[in-house]
Amino acid sequence: MTPLAKRLKALRAKKGLTQLQVARKAGLTLAYIGRLETGHYDPQLSTLKKLAKALKVSVAELVE
Repeated sequence: MTPLAKRLKALRAKKGLTQLQVARKAGLTLAYIGRLETGHYDPQLSTLKKLAKALKVSVAELVE
């Protein structure tokens, strides 16, 4: 699992959100969120921005 995958999963859990909730808030698919959390995808900046907004964190917090 990549550092981003671990961070995404941890932030999502901390916020009490499911993968589906994050997917809907970010305008992404559930499958894509699942693949991000297992480290199968390296998202573009635009996707990181969507995820950060959905999780109510900064992009820096998401990738630190």
